[in-house]
Amino acid sequence: MLLYYITDRTAFPGDEPTRRRRLLDKISEAASAGVDYIQFREKDLPTRDLEVLAREAIHVIRTENRELRTALLINSRTDVALATSAAGVHLPANDISPAEVRSVWKCGGEKWGTGTPFYKLRAGYAREISPQAPVISISCRSPEDVSQAAANSATLALFAPVFVKKDVPGAAPTGLEPLHQACHARIPVLALGGINLQNAESCLRAGAAGIAAIRLFQENHIAAIVRALGDG
Repeated sequence: MLLYYITDRTAFPGDEPTRRRRLLDKISEAASAGVDYIQFREKDLPTRDLEVLAREAIHVIRTENRELRTALLINSRTDVALATSAAGVHLPANDISPAEVRSVWKCGGEKWGTGTPFYKLRAGYAREISPQAPVISISCRSPEDVSQAAANSATLALFAPVFVKKDVPGAAPTGLEPLHQACHARIPVLALGGINLQNAESCLRAGAAGIAAIRLFQENHIAAIVRALGDG
């Protein structure tokens, strides 16, 4: 089962420095527990702050997980992913295509970020350290979206919302049958949206390769969640 933790430091109590420390502690916990992917979703941060915090997160992952099993993906920002040597990116709906990400990745960002001078200062450095092929996850809401993601050579798809989400109670969940249909695609599909210990198994039975969540990981001790999912 693939496990995918989506970060949200704003959900932690305290001032901004405290929330950032809590986030890094949670990332350390996730890496130590062997979570496969962490989506760094701090999209409200200015570019400079995002890069600094992402670098700290990558350092934490490498400290806790020397085999680098845990991959950090930057939400939407291919430029920041390159500059920080992250494993790849997550693409929200209506973002650039996986093909564009791979093209930018291949050339080390030389044609990217004309409006972001801070990144341009780091383009040469990013070109030196970036891996050959980025990991690309992509948000999908239908089996057709997943098929398109597979055709575009995305690495994996996040299919959501499968169940009712606490923070968006009015959002209509897709349910398990569309998830099952989506899982016929040629890429791994992870279930997202209202996932908990009680319904995770039903997602796997529907064909999901794993689960993605914010609260399930962020509000609980991750090692205990990983053990419980493994025993399910």
